[in-house]
Amino acid sequence: MNLTLEQLTKQFGRKRAVDNMDVTLSPGVYGLLGANGAGKTTLMRMICGVLNPTEGKILMDGQDICECRNNYYRLLGYLPQDFGYYPDFTAGEFMYYIAALKGLNDKMAKNMTEELLDVVSLSDVADKKIRTFSGGMKQRLGIAQAVLNNPEILVLDEPTAGLDPKERVRFRNLIADFSKDKIVILSTHIVSDVEYIADTILMMKGGRLLLRGSVEEVTDSMRDKVWKYVVGREDIDRINERFCVANLHHLDDGNVEVRIISDRQPFADAAFAEPTLEDLYLYHFQNQ
Repeated sequence: MNLTLEQLTKQFGRKRAVDNMDVTLSPGVYGLLGANGAGKTTLMRMICGVLNPTEGKILMDGQDICECRNNYYRLLGYLPQDFGYYPDFTAGEFMYYIAALKGLNDKMAKNMTEELLDVVSLSDVADKKIRTFSGGMKQRLGIAQAVLNNPEILVLDEPTAGLDPKERVRFRNLIADFSKDKIVILSTHIVSDVEYIADTILMMKGGRLLLRGSVEEVTDSMRDKVWKYVVGREDIDRINERFCVANLHHLDDGNVEVRIISDRQPFADAAFAEPTLEDLYLYHFQNQ
């Protein structure tokens, strides 16, 4: 299966939230990165059919999704950033409700609900009302409903918001297991989550696709832009004013090793540092 965006554009008044995007997605995990306002959520809403493009189109295996909406929706799983719940439903009732909306028969709905609530560690509270859940529990329920119909296209907008580190690891493992032969689009501000599981990075800026490639390919573009340098604590403010500082590491001798992102060597004795995806993100969005 391929999902192709052709000259995809969405305009709100004078603002182009997504600007003439051309990209083809094949099975794999795509990490969608960008600052607030980059157009990520608008893009995902168009892919999910929640918003119609101003210009351009989205094709599933060459067919416009506007012409095959029902078939397309059956292949789709979606967790929006602000997911709505029915607070007086129990977790089990909510899953059965979503299953009915997705057209699952009773047997499949029961089996998938039990399996997925177990995967996201909510089996013990399946009969509890959602209004009693913590934010992390609601987010786990949202992930479960998104994959309820075993979708071939899974779109996740900030899926790890509210999850603790252990839950985030469990989520990454779930996505890694689920993503075989499927298209998974994952947007998050937690760059490490993307770095661990994404096959391809899509970076958006100003509604356009800025970068595309594997984690190794896109971070390689930063190979001469990340530096480490040891300074005294009294120099930290001065360094912060002059450079984009990605990290501070306090040393036992009272000095501080700073990680600096800069196109040029910041100091004569500054050393190269191995770039990360977070460095790349800060490089492109340090002023946003």
